[in-house]
Amino acid sequence: MSPRTAPRPTESDHPLAFLTGFLQRPKEVASIIPSSRFLMRRVVHCADVGRARLVVELGPGTGGSTRAMLRAMRPDATLLAIEIHPGFVRLLRRTIDDPRLVVHEGSATDLEKILVQHGLGAPDVVFSGIPFSQIPEAVGLGILRAVDAALAEGGRFVAYQARDRVEKLGRRVFGRPEVQLELRNVPPMRVYRWNKSV
Repeated sequence: MSPRTAPRPTESDHPLAFLTGFLQRPKEVASIIPSSRFLMRRVVHCADVGRARLVVELGPGTGGSTRAMLRAMRPDATLLAIEIHPGFVRLLRRTIDDPRLVVHEGSATDLEKILVQHGLGAPDVVFSGIPFSQIPEAVGLGILRAVDAALAEGGRFVAYQARDRVEKLGRRVFGRPEVQLELRNVPPMRVYRWNKSV
């Protein structure tokens, strides 16, 4: 399969798989349905992944966001997807055949260790759909601090969220974000972007 070819969306974005994940672990899955293509286009644009050599995705779920990133990424780039839900990990590995993708089962709080484990350097982009409003504050701050420590200078962190919890936590780590609103999604989502100072 060509690096820029995506698998059939009916396999990796199956609504039943997403709903099952939500019902099993509602605090780790942001919604009962996958993100819309409109939201994914906005996230791809905000993350500016076309210029990135290393992209990290936190919480890829069933892979809709993963495929959107792979379509926009350079042929020589790498996407590290970190997912805590074992069922989603199996689904991602089974349905996305792209040599640029590395799927890791684990916690986003361990980002720096995971990068070392896979022989990867500092990412240019980290993006996340993890529902920060549904996880403990200490865990959310731990994730954001791990992102800040791992990001390359001039790198970008993008989070798409239904609520503003990540903005409040993110201000304590990164400062004030850029914010966009995408209404063509269920639920509507805010897209936050922070740029790491050079």
